[in-house]
Amino acid sequence: MDFKRRKMRLGDILTEQSVITPEQLDEALHESKIEGKRLGDTLVEKRFCTEEQIAGALADQFDLDVVDLTTREVPEDIAGMIKSQMAKKYNAIPFAIDPERANVLMVAMVDPMDLDAIDDLSIVTNMQIQPVVTTPTSIIQALDKAYGRAEISSVADAYAKEKEMEAAAIAAQNEEYNEDIENSPIVQLVKGMIEQAVRQRTSDIHIEAMEGQVRVRYRIDGALYERMTYSPRLLPAIVARIKIIGGMDISEKRKPQDGRITQIVDKQEFDIRVSILPTVHGEKVVMRLTSKSALSRSKSQLGFNEEELKRFDHIFKNPHGIILVTGPTGSGKSTTLYTALSELNTEDVNIITVEDPVEANIDGINQVHVNAKAGLTFAAALRSILRQDPDIIMIGEIRDGETGSIAVTASITGHLVVSTLHTNSSSATIGRLADMGIEPYLLADSIVGIIAQRLARRLCPACKKPKTPTEEEREIMQLEPGEEVTIYEPCGCGKCDMTGFKGRIGVYEILETSPAIKRLIAKNADAEEIKNVAVSEGMNTLRMAACKYVKQGITAVSEMVKVSFDS
Repeated sequence: MDFKRRKMRLGDILTEQSVITPEQLDEALHESKIEGKRLGDTLVEKRFCTEEQIAGALADQFDLDVVDLTTREVPEDIAGMIKSQMAKKYNAIPFAIDPERANVLMVAMVDPMDLDAIDDLSIVTNMQIQPVVTTPTSIIQALDKAYGRAEISSVADAYAKEKEMEAAAIAAQNEEYNEDIENSPIVQLVKGMIEQAVRQRTSDIHIEAMEGQVRVRYRIDGALYERMTYSPRLLPAIVARIKIIGGMDISEKRKPQDGRITQIVDKQEFDIRVSILPTVHGEKVVMRLTSKSALSRSKSQLGFNEEELKRFDHIFKNPHGIILVTGPTGSGKSTTLYTALSELNTEDVNIITVEDPVEANIDGINQVHVNAKAGLTFAAALRSILRQDPDIIMIGEIRDGETGSIAVTASITGHLVVSTLHTNSSSATIGRLADMGIEPYLLADSIVGIIAQRLARRLCPACKKPKTPTEEEREIMQLEPGEEVTIYEPCGCGKCDMTGFKGRIGVYEILETSPAIKRLIAKNADAEEIKNVAVSEGMNTLRMAACKYVKQGITAVSEMVKVSFDS
């Protein structure tokens, strides 16, 4: 390898290969100097180029290979040749021994120009180092997979030993203790648990007290997977730490508590809602992880097809009326509402939300947090909001007839009201509101659209396998006799953590209230009648929408059944 060329700077390499322009380089250099960031990070943040383009340019310049660590398993014995601290310091991980040269270790690196790293790795492993280029995202995931669980286990062991040895060390008020708090094992354990969960695309962390152990499970793409177990002796310390950072009462162990944590992982801010519930064997903790950027994504990322996107846009163009998003907990209702509000959030519009709790702070929107103890219920907040000259009102959830009635009144008097409701389909929503005591003629006058939604797991594109549907699957999909269709089933590979699925996609049923449907609502027609008319006017039911995804190879029949069981 040409060492002189290795000393070339990244910016020069990227401009020489026309990945970025000299002007973009000057701007990025200026900003990275001011903010103290690496040039590569600044270039990616400013969208001048991608991580993959940087890796490709470095590989071309030095005639190196590029490796995607997300698609391959790093053997434990190979990763274990260096300590995790060194791997993280140099953003590098050994992943294989050269098949032709037994004394050459292949090391994936973000920066193959780092001679100090190559020298140190060579000394520690007593082998020659062959650098291979990879991306920062790829290396973070590989480091987490290779060392994450071992690190969390080691801090758990360290804490257990610390507890056995510390008879006199309960000087929690000591100044030295406060300085060292961030480095204490239990703090590292909780922090590491959250970081590992984020990197595995987790939506909820469950810490469960059982008779002989503490079990930690992550909900990934809607399904729970056990990730680690601890000694029951660690539970009080883990829960106490979570209570401290979540702003809860650490002395209260008999009542349920709710809290909130903000943590930055891999330069992304996460809002974590914490719920603690006393159980027979101790307190159970559930932490719901929400990325602020995920709640303000563009509507094209929600999974609408072209027809659904037109309907969605048309509904939200209404100047007044009620728009409802329905579905069970965890079906993506909040994401859809926040996305719509972000689109509507312009300088000439006054948007006020009333939520329990506020899930993400959005600039330019006035958000109210419900506080039942202080008498600030949904209904009380709504009455006050109506005196605040709003154009658009977002209600976190319509839970009772009083809230529903105020929402209807607000929509009829010229406001656009958006809210959520827990119902199984768009047509069943009308009946639910009528059951709350709202007059059908008022509903017919106020509702402009209802979006029922679910989330289906996407098949992993790297390992999904084509198959011919069985008779039972043909019946579920309501295929015509003789209709030839290829569907796909999950398999499992390193890229999807052997689950067969990676990510989720929204499945939508969008009901626009046409004059015909308004007449049915006014005469209190049942849900089936409303659904039939809506389908005849072009609405896709949840089952029809999910079936399209199955035919396109995006999801599996098992997921279609889950999201549209009651269709």
